[in-house]
Amino acid sequence: MKKNDNGSGFVYSTNPGFFSPGEQDLRIHLDRKGGGKMISRISGFKGSAEKIEELCKLLKQKCAVGGACKEAEIILQGDHREKLMKLLEGMGYGVKKSGG
Repeated sequence: MKKNDNGSGFVYSTNPGFFSPGEQDLRIHLDRKGGGKMISRISGFKGSAEKIEELCKLLKQKCAVGGACKEAEIILQGDHREKLMKLLEGMGYGVKKSGG
């Protein structure tokens, strides 16, 4: 990723797999695991496995919960939809709640 020298602040990337947070359309779901435990699941992330792992780690820290990255989805223990919405929007991601 490079920053333009003319001072406009325009950033561009020559990497075809690069997606800025504003280009993301994330969905936050609330699901139940076997045994009735609630999980917050974030889907729709575009980008490399390393980037989703970084985001997963950050969100787990901010919510102070356990979780994992599986099949291009971030899974966090518990219902953290409101907090995740605020965190992701603050980071510039396009995010919506999905489901009921």
